[in-house]
Amino acid sequence: MDRKSPSQPKIKRKTPLTRGSTGSLVVGGIAIIAVAVAVIAFMRFPRTFNVDIIGDNATSTGMGGGNPSVQQSGSGILAAVGTYANPAMPLPGIDHASYDAKILALAHIPPAPPVIVTSTRTATGTFSSGTLKTAATNISAESTEEYPPFAMAPPRSQIMSLWPVPITKAPYPNAGALLPFNRIVAYYGNLYSKQMGVLGQYPEPQMLAMLASTTAMWQAADTSTHVIPALDYIAVTAQGSAGTDGKYRARMPADQIDEVLRMAEQINGIVVLDVQVGLSNAETEVPLLEPYLKLPQVELALDPEFAMHNGARPGTVIGTMDASDINWTANYLANLVDQYHLPPKILIVHRFTQDMVTHTADITPLPEVQLVMDMDGFGSEMKKLNTYYSVIEPEPVEFTGFKLFYKNDTDAGHLMTPQDVLRLSPQPSFIQYQ
Repeated sequence: MDRKSPSQPKIKRKTPLTRGSTGSLVVGGIAIIAVAVAVIAFMRFPRTFNVDIIGDNATSTGMGGGNPSVQQSGSGILAAVGTYANPAMPLPGIDHASYDAKILALAHIPPAPPVIVTSTRTATGTFSSGTLKTAATNISAESTEEYPPFAMAPPRSQIMSLWPVPITKAPYPNAGALLPFNRIVAYYGNLYSKQMGVLGQYPEPQMLAMLASTTAMWQAADTSTHVIPALDYIAVTAQGSAGTDGKYRARMPADQIDEVLRMAEQINGIVVLDVQVGLSNAETEVPLLEPYLKLPQVELALDPEFAMHNGARPGTVIGTMDASDINWTANYLANLVDQYHLPPKILIVHRFTQDMVTHTADITPLPEVQLVMDMDGFGSEMKKLNTYYSVIEPEPVEFTGFKLFYKNDTDAGHLMTPQDVLRLSPQPSFIQYQ
C-alpha cells in the first residue's frame, strides 16, 4: 500500500531586520513566547483518539493463495489509527505495583501476610515494641494500640519461581496494555466453514448471544478481572491442496475480515487474526494483514501446528515454529505500535506439543507486544491439564492461554468450566472456544 507523505509547508521569506527595528524585536519576542506557551499547553493535553474511515479501498483475490492488495478503490477497510498531538511524548505509564500484584495473583502467589503492629506508648514518646517506630509527644501514661492490618504483594523481582516471569525477561508493558488486568474470552473459527469453530458454525445473532453468555460466566467466576469478548478469525487457513503457488494456504478476502470487525464492534470486543502459514512463512503472511494490524482493536495469533517447515502437506504431521519466527513477528508488531502510536499488541502462539515451538527460552517479550502461549489441545480434562503442565507451564514466556472445544472436549468427557480453568497455575489470561 502506497503511503503519501504529508505535504511540506511553504516557507515564507522575511525581510531582514535592521538596526532600527528594536521595537519589532521586542514585539516579536513576546509573540514567540506566547506561541511557545500555547505549544507547551497543547503538548501537555494530547488530542483524543482519532478514527479515519477509508471506504472502498481494498481488494483481494481471496481463496486459493491469492495476494490481497490494498488499492485506491475496492471492497472497503476500516482504517483506524490512534494519533496523538505529540507522539514523541510518552503516554502515562502503568502502575508497576498494581501490575505486579495482578500477575502474582495469576500465579496463585498470595500477598505478604497482614502485619499487625501492636505498640506500647510510653512517657518517653516512642514506640517501645512493634515493627514501626515514630515519635509521639505529650503522652503521660502507657497504652496499647493495635493498628489496622495491611497487605503488600512482594515485588516481582523478589519472587524466585517460574511464574510470574521475572522482570528481567518480561519487561513492563507500555501504557494501554490489556493484560493482566483483563481476561480475553474469544470465539474461534472461519466464516466459510461450520467445522472450524463456533465462529462460522452458528448464525451471527446466535453466536454473539452465546459469546455474551460465556463472557458473563467468566466474569462471574472471577470478578476481580474484567472480561473482554473477542472474535478469533482464521485469516490465513492451511489447505489440503497446494494452491496456485504451492504454499498450501488460503488468505481470506478483505470483506470477510471486515465482517468480523463489524461483529466485534457490536459487542465492544476485539479481533484476533489467526495465521496458519502452511508452506509459507510469517515474514510473508503477517505484513499482508497490516491494514488490520494497525488498528488498535486487532491482535494476532500464530498456529505452529500448520507451519510446515519440513515441506509436508498440512494435516499429515504437526508443524513447528522456532523462537526466531515468533521474535520476528513480535518485532514487526512492535514497529507497528511505534509507527501508529498504538497500545501494546497481543501475540498469541498456539501450542500443544513440545516440538511445536522450539527454543522457547529465546522468545523475547517486548514492552510493545504481550506474548501469550496458548494450550491448544483437546480431549479429557486430565489430558488437557497434563498438556498445560507439561508444555506450557514449564517454559514460561509471559502470559498463558487455554483452549476449550465445545465438541471434542465434551465427547471426551465434559467441557471444563471457568472455575476448573481458574484453578490452573498460572491462570490463563486468554480463553479460546472452538
